[in-house]
Amino acid sequence: MRKIVLVLIMLGLLTGVPVLAQEGGTCNIDPPAEAVEINMIGWSFPITDFYAAELEECNSVENLTVNTQLLASTDAQEQVRLALSTGGDSPFDIVHGANGQVADWGGPGWLMPLNDLVEKYWDEYNLGDIPEAAWEGATIDGNIYGVPIVGNTLHLIYRQDVFDELGLQVPDTYADVIELCNTIGLDNSAFDMPFTINLSATWSWEIEFFQMIRALGGDYLDANNMPAFNGPEGVNAVNTLLDIANNCMGVDGYSFSLNDQEVAMQIGTLPATNMWASRAANMSDPERTELSDVIAYAPAPRAVEGGPRAGSAWNDFYMIPANTTNDPDLIFRIIMEAADEESQRDAAAVGMTTRLSAAEFGGPYLPAANQTIIEGIGIYDKNPAIGIVRTQLGNFLPLVGTGEMTPQEALDAAAEAYIEEATAQGFIE
Repeated sequence: MRKIVLVLIMLGLLTGVPVLAQEGGTCNIDPPAEAVEINMIGWSFPITDFYAAELEECNSVENLTVNTQLLASTDAQEQVRLALSTGGDSPFDIVHGANGQVADWGGPGWLMPLNDLVEKYWDEYNLGDIPEAAWEGATIDGNIYGVPIVGNTLHLIYRQDVFDELGLQVPDTYADVIELCNTIGLDNSAFDMPFTINLSATWSWEIEFFQMIRALGGDYLDANNMPAFNGPEGVNAVNTLLDIANNCMGVDGYSFSLNDQEVAMQIGTLPATNMWASRAANMSDPERTELSDVIAYAPAPRAVEGGPRAGSAWNDFYMIPANTTNDPDLIFRIIMEAADEESQRDAAAVGMTTRLSAAEFGGPYLPAANQTIIEGIGIYDKNPAIGIVRTQLGNFLPLVGTGEMTPQEALDAAAEAYIEEATAQGFIE
């Protein structure tokens, strides 16, 4: 990716083309000669809701209709997977995906490489304003499969007034978190529970496990695509998640969803949580909570003292299916009109953007989120086999929470299921 970015920068320098500022809130696209309908699908959280509205600004262009569909993340991803895997014409022209989907959808050839379009519009949309690391997250074997529109991670959100009243320090490790939970008390009637991570869904179990195993020095696969996640680091990671759940959340905490976490922080029944930065903007909005002046932010805790923070680095992307029936140049420009400099500046009020120029417009959570990314465990490996790992871990890890399996049994079962599927798909010889 470094070579791609350097080449694109040099093209701008050599041609002497000035960087053009884009006008936000409008769609600066020439009308197509004939009527065109563009369909986008993604999932909803505050900043993606904002970008969907920006995409719809292009409905003001003659002969152009832009439809946006925002679902729950699992539902949106399943619809895209079903639509793109069949090989026929895609019903979608813009698909929203995150780091995991780059490999899952780009690896099999379902997504269109955007290199030529990125190069063509590099100067007009000042694409050098988006850091190289974000572009790298969308790149496999030199092919860019998405435009980075959102930065994200999970980090600590807490009530400063409660911490002050109880004499609590901001936890640096999960051992500190458990000590904090014991001080507040699971039986404290003032709160739903002392602290939460998200173990309410199959996908959330997998994400929490990924962060913990990486923070403990482990990983998902070895160099031969064989499972590494069911070794000692993996077992330790699951046991750590159980310790957090049992000391900080109790039985009810296993079903406490992401939405539950957000609402509980806003109404004051949750004193601390480790939650997505994409939800943190709602914590500083006085129209959503009366506690915005006492809600504070810190980096994600570490699994062990001196180790990396147990927080992963995420980007969300707008991608173009390889089998779209519409003009990719037009689709790319619509994406860029929604994610230009002024749009991302405005988007920073509701989430973590990708443009450097928008950083100063971000919310009070931004330093904690950035520190988590810098000191955290990074992104998923862009290996298509990782998608199979994630699915199988999501299938079996929740059974540890219900007591139906031990950590080792669940990880071994996931490894066995992974090997069978990865072999069938040719990832293991």
